[in-house]
Amino acid sequence: MTDPMMSTEELARRLNEPGVKVVDASWHLDGRSGRAEYLQTRIPGAVFFDIDAVADRTTSLPHMLPDPAAFAAAAGALGVSERDTIVVYDTASMFAAARVWWTFRIMGARDVRVLDGGLQKWKREGRSLVHGEQTAAPVRFTPSFNTALVADFDAVLDTLLRSTRQVVDARPAARFRGEAPEPRAGLRGGHMPGARNVPASTLVAEDGTLRPDDELRAVFAAAGVDPMGPVTTTCGSGVTAAGLALALARLGNDRAAVYDGSWAEWGARSDAPIVKGGA
Repeated sequence: MTDPMMSTEELARRLNEPGVKVVDASWHLDGRSGRAEYLQTRIPGAVFFDIDAVADRTTSLPHMLPDPAAFAAAAGALGVSERDTIVVYDTASMFAAARVWWTFRIMGARDVRVLDGGLQKWKREGRSLVHGEQTAAPVRFTPSFNTALVADFDAVLDTLLRSTRQVVDARPAARFRGEAPEPRAGLRGGHMPGARNVPASTLVAEDGTLRPDDELRAVFAAAGVDPMGPVTTTCGSGVTAAGLALALARLGNDRAAVYDGSWAEWGARSDAPIVKGGA
């Protein structure tokens, strides 16, 4: 499989190469505007992808996947096709970028990468930066929805009852154990019975890049997760869960499914089994 990451060095070499499209996916749980950051400072040629705008508008759950036709229209309007090499970055910890990486993959894009270290590393290295909106000529994005990469509530519940897949939760340990409150109001605390906890923060090195493969394997092993086995990832709202899928893909398992609704859905449902405590 293609490495899901791209180094800043490689992107700098390929930035003006035809067919290489750069996407800023910046998003913040605390409500800061990713678009405002994009307009202030971005990589040359980057267009902005808003996970809250390109989303299912029929649900109250945050940034759920849009239908393929709506996604294709949005991606095409940004000048991005499924045939391009798509390089996604964000301004923080790579997890919003991972969410957009997963979204493009599930919609049929053939070659999607996450910029290792994101905009922060790019800036530290003194690479070229610009500001303002990037205009792009519209193109056609032909979607091909990969149902194997996404899980809904019923699929996750069935997985837990039958123990057919590992369920791995990317939330911080205190939230996983039910000791810290959820940032979204009205959600119960705790975790799914049988789920394992790999906090997303443990996947990232001090310099903001994804940790080396041997360290990633050790992180998953410490949580009792076989990184090459069947996995469904989950988190608060489907963002850092995509970060787990990204790390698994880096290790060679590009088949992990993301529970799109994640705890925003599970923690709000009275029929969802929840336990507290644990690792």
